[in-house]
Amino acid sequence: MESLLDITGGVLLVAGAVFLLLGGLGLWRMPDLFNRIQAGAKTTTLGTILILAGAAFLHPEWGFKLLLIGIFLLFTNPLSSQVLARAAHRRNIETSPQTSVDMLADAFSQKATSENDLSEKAGSDKDAEEKS
Repeated sequence: MESLLDITGGVLLVAGAVFLLLGGLGLWRMPDLFNRIQAGAKTTTLGTILILAGAAFLHPEWGFKLLLIGIFLLFTNPLSSQVLARAAHRRNIETSPQTSVDMLADAFSQKATSENDLSEKAGSDKDAEEKS
């Protein structure tokens, strides 16, 4: 039974290392910053989870701590990549010419339009109060 845990742990460690290698390749091959952030975040999350699972199979006494690390990683890694991408978008970092859809720009323009409508309405309400 112990050799089965060792084999499973080794396979998970190798699979995690392969995903991390593919993530590094994705960082090198992707055309712009936003694609690189996505490739890096997805592959490092999965690769690290697989490595943690492999370590848990090899050292079952560490299982609970590795589970907590994995849960923390599942929450923080996607969030941090989203925050980095949003900050880069606000700084107007150039996208690849192959990028055809920018949903964040659409969301910002809709938000700005609704904020302008609200401020115009508030201004017209003040003007109406001053006239009366």
